[in-house]
Amino acid sequence: MKTALTIAGSDSSGGAGIQADIKTMTMHGVYGMSAVTALTAQNTLGVTDVMEATPEFLAAELDAVFTDIFPDAVKTGMVASSALIRVIVDKLKQYGAKNIVVDPVMVATNGAKLICDEAIETLKTKLLPIADVITPNRPEAEVLTGMKIATVADMELAARQIFKEYGCAVLLKGGHDLNDANDLLWNASGAHWFYGKKIDNPNTHGTGCTLSSAIASNLALGLSLEDSVKEAKDYISLALSDKLDLGRGKGPMNHAFKVKNEV
Repeated sequence: MKTALTIAGSDSSGGAGIQADIKTMTMHGVYGMSAVTALTAQNTLGVTDVMEATPEFLAAELDAVFTDIFPDAVKTGMVASSALIRVIVDKLKQYGAKNIVVDPVMVATNGAKLICDEAIETLKTKLLPIADVITPNRPEAEVLTGMKIATVADMELAARQIFKEYGCAVLLKGGHDLNDANDLLWNASGAHWFYGKKIDNPNTHGTGCTLSSAIASNLALGLSLEDSVKEAKDYISLALSDKLDLGRGKGPMNHAFKVKNEV
């Protein structure tokens, strides 16, 4: 069995973070493992508290995984401090991690910054250059490039700039009212558009986490980056189309839409 590691925060409601990642990896037939960067008290209405892991404990988590069950792919998500980002970079380099997918969680859908400027700078200078692919949303791409992204042409310009500046492939997600279901991958061979049909479902909690962990799962299975992105988008679409409706706010999608009481 292929294996994948998620380095991210815990979501107590199960819709995002490591819970979404491990569900996604399992549904792809990949054995999922985790290194928790933070505990969050959250539900479909929002986050009420956060307890961050210490750098020492995160390092111990990563040592425990890499020295026993070496992951075929690694996905990183919520990492809120420079110290934790440095630990991740050091450990991924130390163990020669491969197929690194970085979801650069920096900006919420409403535009609010989720990590401090110092951590953003560490993310940009230390973590992004060792990634194989990063998956920013439009506001995050605006932070990375310093430019406003308002059109399809802007998306292509921004993706090319990120690829040239950080040396990693970038999947720039449309969303946020711009090409809602169309994403742009830019790598060494240029632009690759992935078109999708917008699904009328307000319950989209954890879509970013799920997409990046699906890409990591597909890379672990040996798919090319382009095929990994295509398959991940198909998985997200089907999970959203199942129209799961849980909680009083923006609920999660059904990661296990393919499971129909078979056990």
